[in-house]
Amino acid sequence: MADLINKQILLKTRPVGEPKESDFVLVETPTPEPSEGEILSRTVYLSLDPYMRGRISAGESYAASVELNSVIVGGTVSQVIKSNHPQFQVGDFVLNSNGWQTYGVSKGETLRKIDPSQAPLSYSLGVLGMPGFTAYAALLDVGQPKEGETVVVSAASGAVGAVAGQIAKIKGARVVGIVGSDEKRDYIVKELGFNAGINRKTQELYPALKEAAPNGIDVYFDNTAGVILETVLQQINLGARIPLVGLISQYNATSSPPGPNLMPLLIKRALIKGFLVSDYQHRFDDFLRDVSGWLHSGEIKYKEDVVLSLENAPRAFIGLLRGENFGKLIVKVSTEENGD
Repeated sequence: MADLINKQILLKTRPVGEPKESDFVLVETPTPEPSEGEILSRTVYLSLDPYMRGRISAGESYAASVELNSVIVGGTVSQVIKSNHPQFQVGDFVLNSNGWQTYGVSKGETLRKIDPSQAPLSYSLGVLGMPGFTAYAALLDVGQPKEGETVVVSAASGAVGAVAGQIAKIKGARVVGIVGSDEKRDYIVKELGFNAGINRKTQELYPALKEAAPNGIDVYFDNTAGVILETVLQQINLGARIPLVGLISQYNATSSPPGPNLMPLLIKRALIKGFLVSDYQHRFDDFLRDVSGWLHSGEIKYKEDVVLSLENAPRAFIGLLRGENFGKLIVKVSTEENGD
């Protein structure tokens, strides 16, 4: 095998507020060699997700921060090009965590083999991967929507929110989605089957929610926190449940934002629970079975926003935090063929 150059995007400086492209740097290094029990793989698709903002900060979080001058973390679909592990052969596709680089070494026990005949490879980073699994487990295990209840989803056209809203519909709930443009509002209503959509940038949120959810809110699938959570709390029903999945509204904040009035949680005896998908691995097989079935039956629809080339990852990630993407944001790093 000819010598391969590994392109990597490193964390140059920790962002203050909104990340800038100058916080990242592209370098070229020799491709590493796999040791016993490891594989070397070429990144085909890289997932960009909001959680990465916390990982490039120095503040305390549920996982360690990326060190300066280190590769940015990220889930990937990769193709094996060299294997020292008996369960993986050259040419196999795997779900791993190469991060923001073109080649990476992984331990065999950390990998999941992907069958490209079952679904497009990139789906393993979205609807059949961590975002879809987050939607499934957070909605069903924490939100527990019942037929006839009202479910509100923020960031409803995104990779997690779109799946959560569609699963709520499958379970018989009335679903209201909150998004950031008329195009996204039309998409969740006309394409995904939400009962109503709200454009938070052009509509006054409180009356819009009152009109869209006239019987109050039983489940709020929260991807954003902030002013949307504050508004939702004023309209929750007795026994409401709130899976707190994301905090997009404050990921770029330089100081702690003012919190909402939590009195309605007491008065309405509501449940709000922080959610990390890593706590729900025991549900993964159920998720894969159910969501794969709903995809094939057409009950769940899925949209991707694909960016070409690793070099464009920083710009795309900054846009993700601004809400500029439309669908699950994926970087296509290389082709799917074994052309090395």
